[in-house]
Amino acid sequence: MELVRSLAIIACLALAGKGSAAPEDQSLGHALSDPVVIFAGCAGRFSAELEHRWLMSRDPGRARHRRQAMVDLLDAVRPSDRGPEILARRLEAKHAQAQLLQRAEFSTDPAEARMARQRARRAVAGCEALLLS
Repeated sequence: MELVRSLAIIACLALAGKGSAAPEDQSLGHALSDPVVIFAGCAGRFSAELEHRWLMSRDPGRARHRRQAMVDLLDAVRPSDRGPEILARRLEAKHAQAQLLQRAEFSTDPAEARMARQRARRAVAGCEALLLS
């Protein structure tokens, strides 16, 4: 657990030094400089990716690994008094990502599907940038 805590601190320092490393998620109106908010949002997005891959009969292995890595980072920095806020943030981000994935997969408008796919990829890419692998 100490290694995870150290990695979380390194990720937080990277976020503080590089605002562009934070995932895009201005639509939810949260302070994206707070590592707890960032990690909770990414955990939610990865949960949506995992669930979507499972529902679409695609291998969820990588998505499961990414979600667990983000949950580990979140656990390392989570204050005990912010549980409800963290859960709400995870659910908001999961819902936002799930909506994008559903539009990308099922929209009959090719332009809308393409835009949703790009937004979903960008959101997850910002989160992946926080992980070592």
